[in-house]
Amino acid sequence: MIKTKISLLATASLLLVACASNQTAQQAAPATPVAPVVATSPAPGMQAPESASGFTDKPGWAAKKFMVAAANPLATEAGYRVLRVGGSAVDAAIAVQMVLGLVEPQSSGIAGGAFMMHFDGNTVKAFDGRETAPAAATERLFQTAEGKAMSFHEGVVGGRSVGAPGVLRMLELAHKQYGRLPWASLFAPAISLAERGFAVSPRLNAMLKTEQFLRKDPVAAAYFYDKDGNPWPVGHVLKNPELAQVLRDIAKGGADAFYTGQIARDIETKVKSHPTNPGLLTAADIAGYQAKVREPVCTDYKTWTVCGMPPPSSGGIAIAQMLGMLETKNMRALTPVNGALNADAIHLFSEAGRLAYADRGRYVADTDFVPLPGNSPKALVDKRYLAERAALITDKSMGVAKFGVPPATTLALGIDNSPELPSTSHISIVDAKGNAISMTTTIEDAFGSRQMVRGFLLNNQLTDFSFDPVDANGPVANRVQSGKRPRSSMAPTFVFERGTKKLVLSTGSPGGSAIINYVGKVLVGTLDWGLNVQQAISLPNFGSRNGPTELEQGRVSDALVEQLKAKGHNVRVMEQTSGLQGIMRMNIHGEEMWFGGADPRREGIVKGD
Repeated sequence: MIKTKISLLATASLLLVACASNQTAQQAAPATPVAPVVATSPAPGMQAPESASGFTDKPGWAAKKFMVAAANPLATEAGYRVLRVGGSAVDAAIAVQMVLGLVEPQSSGIAGGAFMMHFDGNTVKAFDGRETAPAAATERLFQTAEGKAMSFHEGVVGGRSVGAPGVLRMLELAHKQYGRLPWASLFAPAISLAERGFAVSPRLNAMLKTEQFLRKDPVAAAYFYDKDGNPWPVGHVLKNPELAQVLRDIAKGGADAFYTGQIARDIETKVKSHPTNPGLLTAADIAGYQAKVREPVCTDYKTWTVCGMPPPSSGGIAIAQMLGMLETKNMRALTPVNGALNADAIHLFSEAGRLAYADRGRYVADTDFVPLPGNSPKALVDKRYLAERAALITDKSMGVAKFGVPPATTLALGIDNSPELPSTSHISIVDAKGNAISMTTTIEDAFGSRQMVRGFLLNNQLTDFSFDPVDANGPVANRVQSGKRPRSSMAPTFVFERGTKKLVLSTGSPGGSAIINYVGKVLVGTLDWGLNVQQAISLPNFGSRNGPTELEQGRVSDALVEQLKAKGHNVRVMEQTSGLQGIMRMNIHGEEMWFGGADPRREGIVKGD
């Protein structure tokens, strides 16, 4: 850790505590607003995997020195205060994550996992804080006694789905390398908010209203609902003294306080004592967890270099594949006009997505257990291979694409059937010294396993494994194995100028397996269509996960749907609740600045100086 002067540390602590008690952060007006992007609100209808909570136009924000984008104003404010007193991007990410786990508990928390891309001005590192399967887990974990795959919620709710958490170990590892402020000071905002209380947000209230399983856990029911079983209303001040004490222990004792003591034993007790669906996770599994630093997946796209997360995430490879295929097409000629999407653009993007998702389902898993073709991502992102795949795209939709055979493929593998539903959050940060992070953090499904321990929810990350371990083609790469990390679609992403290593964009999103399409849309929007990051985020969501072509409900015209149907697309119009955040380098009025965007479908904001 970098040593810091005593006077700076004292100032930091005071400012962080002040930040935490500042409830007006919910209405903060950060940085410099820029003209808003016009967009319509989504119509009610088909539910997305994670509930929608409205669409509110956002302007985008500009700043000169540093910037933080997060999914809740209180979390953004915590990160901003850290940056303002000289903290690093990693320092700010820790403060943001701790507050998100409190105020947005449906999406992430200290019993979850995360992937983080870090740029120190010269080098990109990929930090892997993905959860791991218990030592006792077998590939039949999500099979019934008859050998059939369980239904999703049969697997999720209870202890069976809980993996060894990774986010705290990952953040501690990154802080040891890149932290500038003391570890303990970074927990002050969340501790203060947990003790004094925070206002229940519209999104948390809306998700509690539609949640079906959380009330079955007595601890969670007592925290999230009143004595009549109704979710706390918007604005209700919710306090969490148990979590405050846990965070205080971690602030003092480091991640070991979570991984090697009573907290870990309490998690094991909760997991194993579920009355109908007990799990296998032990305190020893938690104590043995290790975060890892991996090589990012970096590929060139036109005049840029795009870097994403390697396995066990599929996000970096799939996005690199989509861009590699789209590079052979003239996407720039298909720029939206007055915000209206072009049917040919959606067609090309969706077909590239089908091909990438087909390879994802066949080949990508935790490479510590199952090698990729050629033992690295290079075969799957090889330019010649992607040109061959792109040549399969015609003027008619292929419907369902077949996986390809990249160079050096030797294993016969089955097709994954993991449900991978979302409850996730994304953070993008740049600090005053030019360091940046792009971090996607999750507990998997909304409210995770619906099991609460000492003020925090347990993940259900193991349901990101394939429920079937084998099919007629062979063993599934993403099957359950002892100690293995489930495959993810999380896609924290950096874009650089080719050759100069100058950071252009940090972005990412929640959204389960749709994350790949959400982030891909922003990359095409900014790099091909010349939009700023807020405009690209605010575009209607679209794409295919190698099934129907999915369009965002209430955001597209009937004429566009008919044009796609004429090209052979099976169109599904649905809610698509992305949670994109992004920060890009822009020239504004002749001056180079940071410009941030937050998803209008959620509550996030951007703030900087």
